[in-house]
Amino acid sequence: MTVFRISEAAELLGVSVDTVRRWVDAGRLPATRDEHDHRIVDGVDLAQFVRAQGTEPDGRAEGSSARNRLRGIVTAVVKDTVMAQVDIQAGPFRIVSLMSREAVDELDLQVGSVAIAVIKSTTVVVERSTPAVANKGRNSS
Repeated sequence: MTVFRISEAAELLGVSVDTVRRWVDAGRLPATRDEHDHRIVDGVDLAQFVRAQGTEPDGRAEGSSARNRLRGIVTAVVKDTVMAQVDIQAGPFRIVSLMSREAVDELDLQVGSVAIAVIKSTTVVVERSTPAVANKGRNSS
């Protein structure tokens, strides 16, 4: 069974430790205590909590087969005569898109703009996390 300390859950969720503690104290996120009396969250409970919190950033997923939509801020735009590179920071994630310069100009994408990265891919590589993030059967502090 995978369990997470409060600090690990906060890191995975991109929120503060205090926020996770408030969710636990309010009963929104189930937690138990380990042998050292530290609060821990079961991985299945954390996954269910995150899924229940998930929303579409712009409500447009109903009209699209793409389900990976990340709202963020444009941090860089590099244009040449034909192509452009747009960097978006969506929470802790950097997304880089290569697109036509014409598309960038039509969307008026510039540093500081809010944009939604819609990701549709036939290949997604999934890697297992390092033990520092997920404790497998260990309740260490």
